[in-house]
Amino acid sequence: MRLDFAGLLKDCPGQFGCGGIGISYDIAIAGAGPAGLAMALYLKRAGHRVTVFERFDEPKPVGSGLILQPTGLTVLADLGLLDDMLALGSRIDRLHGADATTGRTVLDVRYDAQRGGRFGLAVHRAALFGVLFRAAQREAIAIETGVEIEALETGERTTLICGNGRRAGPFDLVIDASGSRSKLRGASAAGEPRPLTYGAFWASLGWRGDGFDERALLQRYDRASVMIGVLPIGRPQPGAERMAAFFWSLKPSDADEVRVRGLDAWKERVIRLWPQSEAYVSQIDSFDQLSLARYGHHTMKRPVGRRLAIIGDAAHSTSPQLGQGANMALLDAAALSHALARTDSVEAALEAYARARRWHVRIFQALSLAFTPFYQSDSVALPFIRDRLVATVAKIPPAPQFLASMVAGTVIDPFKRIGLVEARWPDRFGQ
Repeated sequence: MRLDFAGLLKDCPGQFGCGGIGISYDIAIAGAGPAGLAMALYLKRAGHRVTVFERFDEPKPVGSGLILQPTGLTVLADLGLLDDMLALGSRIDRLHGADATTGRTVLDVRYDAQRGGRFGLAVHRAALFGVLFRAAQREAIAIETGVEIEALETGERTTLICGNGRRAGPFDLVIDASGSRSKLRGASAAGEPRPLTYGAFWASLGWRGDGFDERALLQRYDRASVMIGVLPIGRPQPGAERMAAFFWSLKPSDADEVRVRGLDAWKERVIRLWPQSEAYVSQIDSFDQLSLARYGHHTMKRPVGRRLAIIGDAAHSTSPQLGQGANMALLDAAALSHALARTDSVEAALEAYARARRWHVRIFQALSLAFTPFYQSDSVALPFIRDRLVATVAKIPPAPQFLASMVAGTVIDPFKRIGLVEARWPDRFGQ
């Protein structure tokens, strides 16, 4: 099925979306998630001929909530979509975690530890998808649905080989934005993500403010084997009720055992560890309301192939501990657009894209891999160190500033090499 959206191409608000050297390419994008839609918007505004291929019969969001960091918000500002996103999301000023037994604070990260007025924006995934998808509709970006791309056939140009035997193309460039289970990155001899031991049950529930900070991600820990979290995520769409993302970490291999023991037993355990969470647990009437998230870690050394660029989770996936996934994907889209606008061939653009994103991606993937076992693992020693040594050191400068930049995604500058300047954050924004 092909969706051709009528509408006029709006003047490009981005810093580089309408610039470049004037070369127009035929480009295919695999995946109509946030990475693919953001990429499509950049390319369409730059004058390229773009078709998005989506395997589902209808493009739709997947998942519950996430935090858009200053990195991702800057990309949305560059696309002219920041105000739309701010209207739906919930401002986050800090991340706070405490031991479930003692109540001792073991994590306290504040964005204002650094200058610049930064904050996070917690959003329902449906809100982020909706803002990008409606923008794609306005700009008449072609989206073909129900298309499973199985392989690429690459020569001077590239042809898509689809699951039903159909061939699409040829294209000057294919962009893989199909997520961590990508079938296309094999064209670059890349490996598959290594499954992580811990995942999580997730649910989107009605926001209940009593006893909860509406500008914070709040978490409770039982060593590193249990992490409970409540994140205010604003509204999935204009006019909807405010919501929260509720999560409980566990091994995916243990999920069936939890279900067998029964919902009441699980809810009793949650409430025993965090009594205030009853306001959210009471909204759960069935395990069907809980989605089981599985995580894997994977970092491509070179997210490019012959006439192929890989962006987002297809290029780098990890646990959500640092909250960088969607933000990394948006930065990838901006970086590839900038590379295409500043080079005179697809090959040169791919090299420029790979160089521009190399160190930012590698550093944050390494940080995520290092920090995850302190919060999700079977270790007894690591949570002991976390609760006593790390929690103490984190209060001593420059540790608060480092933690703030780590959460914001700015330990190293992600903007300069992709042609962006960090957005100026509006004082008027508040909830």
